[in-house]
Amino acid sequence: MSLIPIILLAAGQSSRMRGTDKLMQNVGDTPLLRRSAMTARQVGPVIVALPPLPHPRYQALDGLDLTLVEIPDAAEGMNASLRGAMTHLPAEATAAMVLLSDLPDITAEDLNSVVSSVTEHPKKLIWRGATKDGKPGHPVIFDKSLFAELRRLTGDEGAQTVVRAHSDKVHLHPLPNRNALLDLDTPEDWATWRARHSL
Repeated sequence: MSLIPIILLAAGQSSRMRGTDKLMQNVGDTPLLRRSAMTARQVGPVIVALPPLPHPRYQALDGLDLTLVEIPDAAEGMNASLRGAMTHLPAEATAAMVLLSDLPDITAEDLNSVVSSVTEHPKKLIWRGATKDGKPGHPVIFDKSLFAELRRLTGDEGAQTVVRAHSDKVHLHPLPNRNALLDLDTPEDWATWRARHSL
């Protein structure tokens, strides 16, 4: 298991799902959020950024060995989640992985392969999952030297401004198929994905 902690971003509002919560949609018999957390937990310690209580996402994670972080200002956007979760990083962390919670095809093998690229490409500062043709996606691992920049981010753009500022220090690590990119944001996305997987 990696010593790199994983920040699982799960405080978003699912605004494009028209009244339902994408992270509470079942994949088989398991809510997507729980499935994502279980996948991440196979790879390293997991810090989950969650909406303010009360919220059913907390129950979806019952019984798992996770650090759950309530994000009071989650409505601000992704960077509020990132900032809040980062306050729980252990002092000895040399890097941190940022992972979206709505990537249904991502596997523990995928995450471990991106972790392995940290030692394989030690002169980089950012290691990022991508498609085989080089389209960047998730997960994204940031070196500790970038933590201060990440903590200063505001709004909903995520860490893209930090990635762009250090574009010459990014390693893109190819993952199978569209595992690094495919997220399920709308009911139509879910219907298409379920039809393809016969779920």
